[in-house]
Amino acid sequence: MHRPIGIDLFAGAGGLSLGFEQAGFDVVAAVEIDPIHCATHEFNFPDCTTICGDVRRLSGQYIRQVAELGNREIDVVFGGAPCQGFSMIGKRALDDPRNRLVREFARLTHELRARYFVFENVKGLTVGKHRGLLDELVDEFDNLGYRVKLPYQVLNAAAFGVPQDRRRLFLLGWRKGLPEIDYPQPRTRPCTKGKVGDLFLQLGPSVWDAIGDLPKVEDYPELLSRDWSRVRFAKPSLYAMNLRGSKVGDDDYSYRRKWEPHVLTSSLRTIHTKESKQRFRATRPGKVEPISRFLKLDPKGISNTLRAGTGSDRGAYTSPRPIHPFALRCITVREAARLHSYPDWFRFHSTKWHGFRQIGNSVPPLLGRAVASKVIEAFDISPQRPRARLPLGNEDFLNFTMAEAAEYYQVPSDVVGRRLRLAVNE
Repeated sequence: MHRPIGIDLFAGAGGLSLGFEQAGFDVVAAVEIDPIHCATHEFNFPDCTTICGDVRRLSGQYIRQVAELGNREIDVVFGGAPCQGFSMIGKRALDDPRNRLVREFARLTHELRARYFVFENVKGLTVGKHRGLLDELVDEFDNLGYRVKLPYQVLNAAAFGVPQDRRRLFLLGWRKGLPEIDYPQPRTRPCTKGKVGDLFLQLGPSVWDAIGDLPKVEDYPELLSRDWSRVRFAKPSLYAMNLRGSKVGDDDYSYRRKWEPHVLTSSLRTIHTKESKQRFRATRPGKVEPISRFLKLDPKGISNTLRAGTGSDRGAYTSPRPIHPFALRCITVREAARLHSYPDWFRFHSTKWHGFRQIGNSVPPLLGRAVASKVIEAFDISPQRPRARLPLGNEDFLNFTMAEAAEYYQVPSDVVGRRLRLAVNE
């Protein structure tokens, strides 16, 4: 069975990789600088070549060589380059070292001779002086032989079946001479039924649709010391059935994974003080707890944007995590994954800090699938669901320390911070 192939740049744990796989692509290579993220990606995508490295030091030919692609045509390159989005006075924004990774995305797309590309980033790039960077990026692609679909779009994951208010910028393009592609139209409206133009929208899933079938982690003391346990699930919503794998959506063309559906993963518990629990109890759903500034999730609504916090190179700051709608605690990594549209077979690093960072940095797979589905339309093929079931990787990958992950991929343990220092000094 022929499936078009794609390469994920700045792959993280693999939210976009999964979205493109679900749309019918084979993701043959993924590039990521953070060895912890690389290990998680390799665990979840055993047939994808995970390359741990700095894109500024890589060439398209090197990626082809490592992934053993030979002269195969690359159908799509996709990814979200980290970007400060600031333009220095008197200089082009793309010449600012802090924005160099954006230019590297364009360079590698060109060197790989990709037929199409999908660039995603924060919505803030579309406003104020930051827009200059986007305008220059469009010109850069034009000089490299690509057209860009304008105007670029900010898409909210909540409009594509994700129970979370998360808005991301997308820029779609194609090699000159190929059929053009367009942005996806909204499919769901959060919480209330409605109509946008001539498009009728379905009611999207709620917070409780996403996590209501998950067991009470307080009933499993082993989750105080590890992130998994054999459990009993409650009756799932249609949304949860898809994530648990008991139902497969008509537009999901991903590979089935071999996993244990009765094992709850990514659910290491958090211990809160008696005072914190009292404050959590006093906070109404949908409101912010005034001391911690944590939002208490409304079970009938959608989640606020799940954020990653900062990396170890910037102090390892943890972003506020939502409070569970009923339990007197913050949500678990698995509950966050459900709110992000990750299926239950998808695993994250065993620590809460890395796990939340991997989710908060990623594109929700359902949003990625919606975008990728518009790209695959250009190939004039009917995607098919593969028969093969893939085993997941070595669970040791999910327990690596940064030093262990760096040793495995043979990169410096401070590689992430080193990239930032080089950007400033170059």
